[in-house]
Amino acid sequence: MATMSLGARSAVASAAPVWNDAVENGASQSVASMLDVSNARESLSSAFSAHGIIGHSGALTEVMHQVNMVAPLDATVLLLGETGTGKELIAQAIHTQSRRRGAPLVKVNCAALPVTLLESELFGRERGAYTGAVTPQQGRFEMAHRGTLFLDEVGEIPAESQVKLLRVLQEQEFERLGGGRTIRVDVRLVAATNGDLRSMVDNRQFRGDLFYRLNVCPIRLPALRERKEDIRPLAEHFVRASARRFGRRIHAIPEGTFQELARYNWPGNVRELQNFLERAVILSPGPVLRAPLAELRDTPAPVAEETAGEPVSLRESEREFILRALRATQGVVGGPQGAAARLGVKRTTLIAKMARLGISGRELQGI
Repeated sequence: MATMSLGARSAVASAAPVWNDAVENGASQSVASMLDVSNARESLSSAFSAHGIIGHSGALTEVMHQVNMVAPLDATVLLLGETGTGKELIAQAIHTQSRRRGAPLVKVNCAALPVTLLESELFGRERGAYTGAVTPQQGRFEMAHRGTLFLDEVGEIPAESQVKLLRVLQEQEFERLGGGRTIRVDVRLVAATNGDLRSMVDNRQFRGDLFYRLNVCPIRLPALRERKEDIRPLAEHFVRASARRFGRRIHAIPEGTFQELARYNWPGNVRELQNFLERAVILSPGPVLRAPLAELRDTPAPVAEETAGEPVSLRESEREFILRALRATQGVVGGPQGAAARLGVKRTTLIAKMARLGISGRELQGI
C-alpha cells in the first residue's frame, strides 16, 4: 500500500518538455507569471497558517487577499459560508492584522444563547433588570471596547435585539438592560452567518437596515468541496495535531486514504474533516494512519441543490444534515460519540439549532 510521510512533499514525476522551440520564448512570460502567482499563494498560505488557516487553493487565496485588504480598516465585515468553513479563524485573522490587535477579540455565538439572555449578554444588565439579576454585569460590547466583537450566527438575533444592535453600529452607544445610563464604546464588528440574510430580509425575518450595515465588506468562505486541493495539507495538519494531543506516533498516511478523503463531499466542511481525522488517529494503533473510511462510503450523499427540479432551501439542507448525524448516533446528541461531536459543534449549539429547525423528540423516536 502506497503511503506518504507526513514530513515529505508529494513527489513530482519528471517529464519531457511539452513545448517546442517555436513557442518556448512566447510561453516564458506566461510561465514566469504562473510562478509569481504560485509564490504569492505560498507566501499567503504561510502567513495565514499561523491562524490555523491551512491551504493554498485559488478559492482560499482569494479569501486571504480580501482579509488582507479589509483587516487594517475599521469597516464592519460579514463572513458568509456554510457551517464548518472556518469563519471564526478568519475573524481571528482579521483582528490580529488590525490596529486593534492589542485589545480583546470577544466572541459570541448567537445561536447558543437563549433568546431571553442574548440581549443582556450583548449589552449588559443592571441590578434588578430581571428576576435573578442580583448584580450588574458588563455586556460583550463593553468587554470588546477598543477591540473587535465577533458575532457568529448573527441571523439568530431576535427582532427586538436587532434594533439595539443597529443603534450600536450607527452611534456606538447603548444602554444596559434595566439601565438608563448611555454607554459609549469603540468596537469593530465582525459578523458571520451560514444563512441567507438577504432572503431573511425579503421574508421579514431580518431587518433590512441592519443587513446593509453588516454587509459593508462581505467575504464568502468556500465550502471544502470547492477547494478539494486543500484536503491533503489539511489532513496532514490535523493528523499531526491530533497525534501530538493523544501521544500517538503516526508517521504516514496511505495514499488511498487521501483519495477517499478527496472523493467525499464533506457537508460539514473543514470541521467534519478535522473530527473524522481525530477519530482516525485514536483508532490507529501503529505508525500508519488507519482511517474509518467505511464511514465515508456509508454516508448518504449530501442534499443536492435541487431535487426533482425544485430548489432545496439552506434551512432544509441544514435540517437534513443534522438529522443524518442524529441517525448515525441513534439520536444521541452529546458525548464523545454524539451528533454534536460528529458535526463539530457544541452540544448547546446543536440543541439550539434543532429547536430553530423544528427537529422534535417525536422525529428522534423513530431514529
